[in-house]
Amino acid sequence: EVLQSVPKFCFPFDVERVSQNQVGQHFTFVLTDIESKQRFGFCRLTSGGKICLCILSYLPWFEVYYKLLNTLADYLAKELENDLNETLKSLYNHPVPKANTPVNLSVNQEIFIASEQVVKDQLYVVPHSYFIAPDVTGLPTIPESRNLTEYFVAVDVNNMLQLYASMLHERRIVITSSKLSTLTACLHGSAALLYPMYWQHIYIPVLPPHLLDYCCAPMPYLIGIHSSLIERVRNKSLEDVVMLNVDTNTLESPFNDLYNLPSDVVSALKNKLKKQSTATGDGVARAFLRAQAALFGSYRDALRYKPGEPITFCEESFVKHRSSVMKQFLETAVNLQLFKQ
Repeated sequence: EVLQSVPKFCFPFDVERVSQNQVGQHFTFVLTDIESKQRFGFCRLTSGGKICLCILSYLPWFEVYYKLLNTLADYLAKELENDLNETLKSLYNHPVPKANTPVNLSVNQEIFIASEQVVKDQLYVVPHSYFIAPDVTGLPTIPESRNLTEYFVAVDVNNMLQLYASMLHERRIVITSSKLSTLTACLHGSAALLYPMYWQHIYIPVLPPHLLDYCCAPMPYLIGIHSSLIERVRNKSLEDVVMLNVDTNTLESPFNDLYNLPSDVVSALKNKLKKQSTATGDGVARAFLRAQAALFGSYRDALRYKPGEPITFCEESFVKHRSSVMKQFLETAVNLQLFKQ
């Protein structure tokens, strides 16, 4: 059943209108099952946008799989089908490694050793896949995290803040771009900045043409749409949708969500993001984490515990002893799915 839908997700654009310029692009779609478990489809378009290599995995290892897809595309181009199959088999049979441990998917070890003895240069011709298993529990860093890096480069601070505020209000959000790699990076990058919370609603980093009606869904969503399909979406007379166009770096919204967040939290976050020092390392992710802590961090004071009984959360005391601005925000925030979860 899953495999039936994969090809449609691998070509999530108007194939008639765009194909040539999409080559060599990495992007990632997401399939969510009934238990809300996400399965990632890591993709690389090759040869004129007609062929897409795709790896399905529950592991959010963007950089590892993108590198691996480059190796596989290389094998394809050189018609080394055996090496391609060997690599995939080796990957498939490899147990899931612990974070920060090295993984070596060696192909044709004999040839490899032989070539080393014969010609030193030959070593560079035989690509093999070596990587360190990523630690997905840490904060994403720039430039190591491709998603966050692309998002931070493509979207200015003001629009990042607007989008963050819209996500904290659980709006219906559409992000669009003509470049698939940038599009899905912006979706994954922006969602990661809600940490330690998670987006709880419809989440489709890139929407294939046959599912465009999802944009009419009456519930909150975070959806990426390739610009070749955006006119078809606009024709559906969407109501109350926040739309970020990454190519032009413009955000349209019927709401004033940023204004509803406490201004001291927003200005502190803005100042941190505008500082040059946040541009590398985990500075960006840490700035958003600080904002999350400022908004929600005192939830512990509202936990109620009696020995032998389950812990309960007292909404009233969570909201009560706050400044009026914070109070206003928290009164609505306690009803958010991402907060409840």
